[in-house]
This record gives sequence, structure tokens and C-alpha cells, in this order.
Amino acid sequence: MSTSEETAVNLDTDDTAQDNQPSANYADIIYNGIWKNNPALVQLLGLCPMLAVTSTVVNALGLGLATLVVLVGSNIAVSLIRNYVADAVRLPAFVMIIASFTTCIELIMQAYTYELYQILGIFIPLIVTNCAILGRADAFASRNPVLPSALDGFMMGLGFMAILVALGAMRELIGQGTLFSDMQLLLGEAAIHWKWVVFDDYPNVLFVVLPPGAFIGLGLLIAGKNFLDEREKQRIAAQKAKDGPSNSKRVRVTGQVS
Repeated sequence: MSTSEETAVNLDTDDTAQDNQPSANYADIIYNGIWKNNPALVQLLGLCPMLAVTSTVVNALGLGLATLVVLVGSNIAVSLIRNYVADAVRLPAFVMIIASFTTCIELIMQAYTYELYQILGIFIPLIVTNCAILGRADAFASRNPVLPSALDGFMMGLGFMAILVALGAMRELIGQGTLFSDMQLLLGEAAIHWKWVVFDDYPNVLFVVLPPGAFIGLGLLIAGKNFLDEREKQRIAAQKAKDGPSNSKRVRVTGQVS
């Protein structure tokens, strides 16, 4: 192998090593969870609870926090046992882990936020069937160490909760003219005066509070994300066109040059 070929191989190896650095992987995990692969806006998972209980901010925040905790806990547990579970029973084992964490969250909510638990109702136990949680356990946690799996669960849960809260705030504001009403159901008496009446004498818009309004609100959020992504693509394309093609060329030389 000539000296130029050895140099090219070394450069390619260095680039691959840089791509596999933990910091780069963690940055990708954060970006995927919050934006690029958001469970609610991109994967469209967990739509049933998202559309049913996001009529107010407190409902959305309660469900989002519960889902986030289950995601983080299940990802960590699945990552820890990933080398000890046979493929034949992999999915049932993952479901049992998710169900265990969901049961813990359900008992905690019954003990400390019982009124909110009653409002959310069946959608807390149904966290077990959330495809976003099982999907991350199977696609990521079962193939990665504990720390990346925990970060993936946290960022996916945070991205999911952010969309829940945004949709809940939109529906509460347009439907009732308020924000942060009944926050004491989640945060206790300290949040009893957090209610913000944005519009006085506001005629309630029932359509927005009902599930059809949730469909429209989610569609607007998805359209907004797609619009921002398209603008970013156009900006990158314009920047590349402005910079022009690179004049530097890589020449491979074999043999001896006289």
C-alpha cells in the first residue's frame, strides 16, 4: 500500500472514530427526542391519551410527567437486562417492566394527587400500551448501555410532554380563556393562585375542549414543525449554493512520479 493510500485509510478511520464519540451520540439523542424524532409530532405515537386528556395544562403536565418517569425507568431496566433475556421472551419481559413502573406511578398518584388521578382515569394504566415506551425499549434501550438509554428515555419523554403541554395550553386558552387553572391538583396548595385569566367574560369554545379540537390543534403543531423543518432545509441549501462547490480535489497517486 502506498503512502497516499495509507493516509486516506487513516483519515477515514479518524472520521469514524469521531462520529462514535459519546458526546456526539448524546447530542443526537437529545436532538432526536426533542425535535427530529419526537414521539408525538413525528412518530405520532400515544395519540389516544394525547387527544383525550389534554384539555388543560395540568392534565397534560400530569400525564406527561407520568409518561416521562415510566420511559426513563423502563429504559434503564431494559438496558440492565438486555444481555440476559432471550429473544423469544424479549417483548413480554419489556411489557412486564413497563407495567411495573406504570403501577408504581399509579399508586403514587393515588396517594398524593388523587383528584388528578381521577380526572386522568384509565389513561394512567394505559401508559403500559403506549407504543412510544415499548418502541424505545426495543429499538434503543435493548441495544445500548444504561446512560445513553436513560438519556434517550428522558429526552423522548420530555419531547412527548412538551407537545402535551403545548396542546393543553392551546386548548385551555382558546376553549376557556385561561391558563394554568387547577394547578393545585398536581403541585398542591402552593399553586392554588396560579390560574391566569387571559380573557375576561370569555365565551367558552366547547369545540376546542372536545377531542375534535385536539385533532385540529395537533395538526397545527405538526404543520408548524414541518414548516420550520422546510425553512431550515432551504436555509442550508441556500448556504451551500452561496459557498459554491469546493475547489479542493483529492488526487490518488499510485506508482512513482518522476
